[in-house]
Amino acid sequence: MSEVRVFLSGCMGRMGRVITEMCAEYDDTVIVAGSDVVENPNSTFPIYKDPMDCKEEVDVIIDFSHVSAFAKITEFAEKRNIPIVMCTTGLSDEQKTELEALSKKVGVFYSGNMSLGINVLIKLVREAAAKLYPDFDIELVEEHHNKKLDAPSGTALMIADAMNESVDNQLEYVYERQSKRQKREKKELGIHSIRGGNIVGEHKVMFIGGEEILTISHSAQTRNVFGRGAVAAAKFMLGKGPGMYDMQAMLG
Repeated sequence: MSEVRVFLSGCMGRMGRVITEMCAEYDDTVIVAGSDVVENPNSTFPIYKDPMDCKEEVDVIIDFSHVSAFAKITEFAEKRNIPIVMCTTGLSDEQKTELEALSKKVGVFYSGNMSLGINVLIKLVREAAAKLYPDFDIELVEEHHNKKLDAPSGTALMIADAMNESVDNQLEYVYERQSKRQKREKKELGIHSIRGGNIVGEHKVMFIGGEEILTISHSAQTRNVFGRGAVAAAKFMLGKGPGMYDMQAMLG
């Protein structure tokens, strides 16, 4: 495979720095330029405040920035006809619609979680739910650091939605049970959130039968897993034409 020339949006952010360090170790991936509101005179590649000022030849964009940079980076992708790996979280419904429109012109890779392991887990729980429900009850537990604002996590909802789709959307999400005294119904999918310390991300799905329990879980040890997924997606998008792509497409 030829060398992938990456434009890194949000290059001075936490994940941007992680990806920069990773690409420095790869022989087949190089960051040729980036964009950020923060300057870094010691950067090994040029950093632009406006991506449209980029003078380098680029094969694919990795965006790990902020929703406020969405308009500029998608304009850059469209005007230069460059596929984009969109890793920025918290996109509005309007921005997601704009991303769909962009995919008619260039390749767009978008996933709610860039971890390869989590996306394999999603494939596994989808199959397990299809085979075990409704004979098995399904419960989902997610754990994150104490600074995370949303609960349940977006990844937990991705997992829940994948299982629900596999059983014709029969499941009803239940986030708390203390407000009512009644037995658990078969259609329930319990989703539980734990917040504490510096937990990067833990997700566990339990399929609970009368005589056996199947547990499928994933543990993110560091945030590097998201960076590795983003770089893998960038390589996958090399030469890809217009369309929406995601981790399931990359994993086959």
